[in-house]
Amino acid sequence: MDFDKALKDIREGKPILVYDFDDRERESDMTVASQFVTQDILRMMRNDAGGLVCTTTPSRLAKELGLPFMSDVFWDDSEKYPLLKAMAPTDIPYDRTKSSFGITINHRDTYTGITDHDRALTIREYAKTIFADEPVEKIKENLGKNFRAPGHVHLLNTSEHILKDRHGHTELCTALMYMAGVSPSATICEMMGDDGGSRTKDSVRKYAEANGLTMIEGKEVIEKWNEFLEKTGKDL
Repeated sequence: MDFDKALKDIREGKPILVYDFDDRERESDMTVASQFVTQDILRMMRNDAGGLVCTTTPSRLAKELGLPFMSDVFWDDSEKYPLLKAMAPTDIPYDRTKSSFGITINHRDTYTGITDHDRALTIREYAKTIFADEPVEKIKENLGKNFRAPGHVHLLNTSEHILKDRHGHTELCTALMYMAGVSPSATICEMMGDDGGSRTKDSVRKYAEANGLTMIEGKEVIEKWNEFLEKTGKDL
């Protein structure tokens, strides 16, 4: 079954492809567990996907650590910079909620931060840091000590109660990480086409078949996620 294979691939550090919905973005993202990101995977995302590389954080953890939505940062600073208020993301055509973008970061051991090596290091160390078995205050201390902002890795915060109100790739891919039993941060990148738009579902499916990658759809993720929550009794 493709879905079971997808979870197995995630646990093995292999990228998979996730198509959202025909009535939403109609896009596919390449995704991998953040803890397993390597410079080879970043190069694959850059060359074969071509969209924006982003790394997700579960909403509850983002709140505990004080990692904001970027739109909130802009809104809070709008008195000083009124244009930020005028540019608030209130009209996203495929989404009734605000943008999931958080802050951008680089690990302090990177040089420019944009190379495949640098971004892979930032992403791996970010996942290692935020999911460490340590008190929240210690994790905050380590984030400040080891990361700088802004940087070249875009963070995305999930919405509250994953996949309840927002069904974006941020939520779909983070839910997959929970179900696979890895650290629940996904690194994602949109699959772009050569015609100036996103790759079609059929095109992505052919790419998946040609490259031995598993492809699943958002409707499958939601169905399995609801089963997962009911079975485990989790509130995520």
